[in-house]
Amino acid sequence: MARLAKRMSQEALAAKLQTRGVNIAQDAISNIEAGARLVTDYELRGFAVVLQVPIESLLDPEDED
Repeated sequence: MARLAKRMSQEALAAKLQTRGVNIAQDAISNIEAGARLVTDYELRGFAVVLQVPIESLLDPEDED
C-alpha cells in the first residue's frame, strides 16, 4: 500500500490532501482502504500527487506482485 510505503498515517494523508483542496477525513481514508467507500476522480488525483505515485498504481493494488 502506497501510504504505508511512505510511512504516513491516515491522519497525515488526510491533512496533506486537505492542503491540496481535497476535503477528506481520516475515517473516509479508512473506509476507502477497507473497500467500503468509492474514490472520486479528484480524490484519486490527490492521492497520486500526495503519495507521489502514478494514478494507475492506485487503481488495482491487488494486481501488484
